[in-house]
Amino acid sequence: MQTRIEHGIQANLSQISQQLIQVFLVGLALGMTRTVVPGLAETEFGLAAQAFMSLVMFVLVFGLVKATMNLVAGHLSEQYGRRRLLVVGWLLALPVPFLIYYAQSWSWIVWAMVFLGLNQGLCWSMALNSKLDLAKANQKGLINGLNEFSGYAAVGLAGWMTAYLAEVYGAREALLGFGLVVIGLGLVLAIWKVLDTRPWSSLHQLHYDNNKHNQYHADDGEKQTEQKQSLAQAFKIGTFQHKQLVALNQAGLVEKFIDALVWIFMPVYLISQTQTLVQASGIIAVYGVVWGASQLITGPASDKFGRRALIVGGFWLCAITSISFVWVDSMAAWSLLAAFMGFGMAMLYPTLGAAVADYSQPKQRASMLGVYRFWRDFGYAVGALLLGLLAFYTHSLVWPFYFVGAMMFLSGLWVWWALKPKAPL
Repeated sequence: MQTRIEHGIQANLSQISQQLIQVFLVGLALGMTRTVVPGLAETEFGLAAQAFMSLVMFVLVFGLVKATMNLVAGHLSEQYGRRRLLVVGWLLALPVPFLIYYAQSWSWIVWAMVFLGLNQGLCWSMALNSKLDLAKANQKGLINGLNEFSGYAAVGLAGWMTAYLAEVYGAREALLGFGLVVIGLGLVLAIWKVLDTRPWSSLHQLHYDNNKHNQYHADDGEKQTEQKQSLAQAFKIGTFQHKQLVALNQAGLVEKFIDALVWIFMPVYLISQTQTLVQASGIIAVYGVVWGASQLITGPASDKFGRRALIVGGFWLCAITSISFVWVDSMAAWSLLAAFMGFGMAMLYPTLGAAVADYSQPKQRASMLGVYRFWRDFGYAVGALLLGLLAFYTHSLVWPFYFVGAMMFLSGLWVWWALKPKAPL
């Protein structure tokens, strides 16, 4: 295994490849719950489509747990190392397929999502932070694009694969077998193939300290990130004080409304429109695969052309497609809109993470990204709760789509106002 400490994708291709495999497996673990678990809500546990608040509970709990883990994971990794937390994250995933397989009530599914949230918060965060450590400073957009491509292409593929396996072998059996293979492989590779990347992070910090005119010093808000911070200080700066980081963090929260919509309400809506589970999962897989693959383009494009236009354009494209989704009534039209929605997410998703890294000092980047990822995945919980309440009080599956569209437009407008039209570092 490599031990030479230098930055760059080419110089660290072996380890970056291992980290991409890790996030692909993490995406598979998440994706296996995307269409089959909402389907189980009615077929196995008697939750009718109108039981909106019970249905959203598993995503709400997942979002709360994952958001909290994101917040502490970055800070802990600066003390204990990325690899150690990666291994712990896979160990925490082991109960998930067993809880789903042996579930006697919906509460078992909710507990499964607690462990899945712990796994996702640790493993996805560590895989991303490690790749940022290994890459050059001007490769942040490309790295975020590669990371999210690997993860969310896997989410889309796993949703379709498990729906097909559920048709053949049964839902519980499909998730048990698929989950154990994915989690076991992730754990084995994390133990035997992955290196800890803190030495590469330290080299980034050395370069930063030797460059006193670095663009991180562009304004007074950014200078607040120069001093050594506690986690509470990083949270305060990113949430209340730093104008650009506040805008990016709220954007992260709101963009998860789209994913909560796709996870909870899109399968139920499509099935209510006489689509089968496999057909619904196919449409949703289009969203995930386009989202993942397009980030190979949008991530590096943000390095070259800047973050602001891609972020805002992505938000507004998602707003249009969310509203339009309930205006059509054919599989072809839903698939096309799902593809546009996925491309909108590809425009904004890796670019938001890269923009946060732009405004963060290397030695505090994991913590500041942890704050961002906290607010981003807290959006699962906020989105699930608001969408569930809206569907409950309107007795409609349509209004959540309109609400998400409006919120995406407003959030994009905030980012347009807050971010300066400047090239990234």
